[in-house]
Amino acid sequence: MSISRFAVAGATGRLGRHVVEVLAERGHQVVPMSRATGVDIITGDGLTDALTGVDVILDVASWHASDQQAATEFFRTATRNLHETGRKAGVGRIVAVSIIGSDKATAGFAAAQQVHEAANLSGPLPARILRAAQFHEFVGQFLDWQQGDTAYIPTWPSQLVAARTVAETLVDLATDLAAPAQPAPGTPVPEIAGPRKESLAAAAELLGARRNIKVVGVNKADIPDADFAAAGGLLPSPHAKLAGPTFQEWLDGS
Repeated sequence: MSISRFAVAGATGRLGRHVVEVLAERGHQVVPMSRATGVDIITGDGLTDALTGVDVILDVASWHASDQQAATEFFRTATRNLHETGRKAGVGRIVAVSIIGSDKATAGFAAAQQVHEAANLSGPLPARILRAAQFHEFVGQFLDWQQGDTAYIPTWPSQLVAARTVAETLVDLATDLAAPAQPAPGTPVPEIAGPRKESLAAAAELLGARRNIKVVGVNKADIPDADFAAAGGLLPSPHAKLAGPTFQEWLDGS
């Protein structure tokens, strides 16, 4: 079986645009799927036409807020539509991105990813999951959420990773014909993280210095699963792939 035509759900998002670029650079045909391209994976509008002739779906679509119920419903509906429409169109497999630590989360967006993973692995299409650490780009989002010249950022430990690095790893997984289309029960879920452990607050200080924003590290107990994150719940497993650039290197080159 050769794989040449990929559909990317969430193609215009923070991760999706990198996935589209990596696939195109490697010579694959790409079908970008987002509402901007006329494809709605929630209502199903345009989905049948988009998936016609597609070999693999790369699902990097995401919900825009941390509310667990809304995110859960988004992932449940989107995954069902991608699987059912993909099966009818003759798609061979689906590869989806998730979050490191989501399997142990109890609340918020990360907990909603449990539904996302389960829906993929129980759907009619063979599915692979890649769990990723928080993106470098996430640090700027934390700063953007706050007003004024002081930002209060969680001191949670993480191994921040560039969205481009995640995209490259996801495409590697999707194009690995030697790997089974569906992982065997008990097989560790692949993970991708940055090369070193650092706190979100420390990374935010580096970016804040460029934006003239003072960063204060805090516990942020009001965020869902804050205690879990503070205890290292976002850190990768021993089997994770670690890849650069570091946050500082990424910041210097961006």
